[in-house]
Amino acid sequence: MTKNLTVLIVEDDPVVRLGCEQALTLEGIATLGVASAEKARERLGQADVVVSDIRLPGVDGMALMREIKVQHPTLPVILVTGHGDITLAVQAMKDGAYDFLEKPFSPERLCEVVARAMEQRRLSLEVAALRRQLADKYCLEARIIGRSPAMVQLRAQIADLADTSANVLIHGETGTGKELVARCLHEVSTRSKNPFVALNCGGMAESLFESEIFGHEAHAFTGASKRRIGKIEYADGGTLLFDEIETMPLPLQVKLLRVLQERTLERLGSNATIPFDCRIIAASKADLQAMSQSGAFRSDLYYRFNVISLELPPLRERREDIPLLFEHFLAQAAARFNRTAPTLEAQESASLLAHDWPGNVRELRNVAERFALGIRSPLIPGSQGAGHLSLGEAVDAFERAMIAEEMRRQGGNLSRASEALKVAKTTLFDKIRKHGLS
Repeated sequence: MTKNLTVLIVEDDPVVRLGCEQALTLEGIATLGVASAEKARERLGQADVVVSDIRLPGVDGMALMREIKVQHPTLPVILVTGHGDITLAVQAMKDGAYDFLEKPFSPERLCEVVARAMEQRRLSLEVAALRRQLADKYCLEARIIGRSPAMVQLRAQIADLADTSANVLIHGETGTGKELVARCLHEVSTRSKNPFVALNCGGMAESLFESEIFGHEAHAFTGASKRRIGKIEYADGGTLLFDEIETMPLPLQVKLLRVLQERTLERLGSNATIPFDCRIIAASKADLQAMSQSGAFRSDLYYRFNVISLELPPLRERREDIPLLFEHFLAQAAARFNRTAPTLEAQESASLLAHDWPGNVRELRNVAERFALGIRSPLIPGSQGAGHLSLGEAVDAFERAMIAEEMRRQGGNLSRASEALKVAKTTLFDKIRKHGLS
């Protein structure tokens, strides 16, 4: 239970310090020993419980404990007092000490108090971890909307990968939300307090590309009147997104590859190397593997990016999410335009579910905004129904989306959903199983 936790012992008497370390080690508890509060400050990040003598040279144990309570409020501190220091020990408990030990104490007494403190520490760490998971879960569900299996899996992947430093390649059609996914990877990671920098590789002149990515010194070229920090350097400690990476010119791919391999860069006009540490994410609507095989994209850069790959499905492949997304975008638009959100009629809902959505989520958002402004006939201008889907595919997609939406409205209650859809409960159950709905 406590084998992965560490006790920091702060004791200036080397004999007493060694005795404490040996007693805890025999119980399978990892220890660190230091002789002063000043040394203890350097090791607090490694400690789960602190056992400190009150009488220390320099900063005493009481002052150290107060510092710890400010910087690491959940870190238990056990103070060791000499004979006759009971008044001091009582004051220490009032100030936040977990417990105190009066010298001389037995190894059994030390291990008993430390074990209780470690159990409290373990519980506080578990609570903190659960709170982080819940915060991440709610953050992702609020940002990446959808109950389809693909979206549930995507949110799980983001939560699982967020705190890794591995490069990520996000692939999806235009409008599927590639930059949103990149931002979520950043926001639920430990890098979230540092910058998220998005660079659109397709929206920049090649002549400015190096300066934009690597930065430049003053007078590095004509018009460079002052130093400029490049995107990579600015993203240090955070996340850098290369959007539309497939449009990056081949000569620049070579230079970027070297920088990503060495994790250092040089500003234009400078010979000084600058180290950086940022999470690299690339997004593409093209098949980079096919491009690398044909020579249109460097294969070594493709494999550098493609450590982890996330595939974003088009909206037509997750039609059950359309009503929920439309409702979300409609509420946002109504609030922004100071309008009351209109109600969809049955025929309009059917047209949403049947449309092929070539512009994906971005197109759906535009339709919701027009709808909020009262533009509802036709709801989807120029719509040709289910596009390239066959009649059977369109019927299946429509049925699946209708059932998923009604089940959502009814809170998963099969009986109420069957009544609302006017279909027998057994028939509805069979269709839910057929369409792989949960």
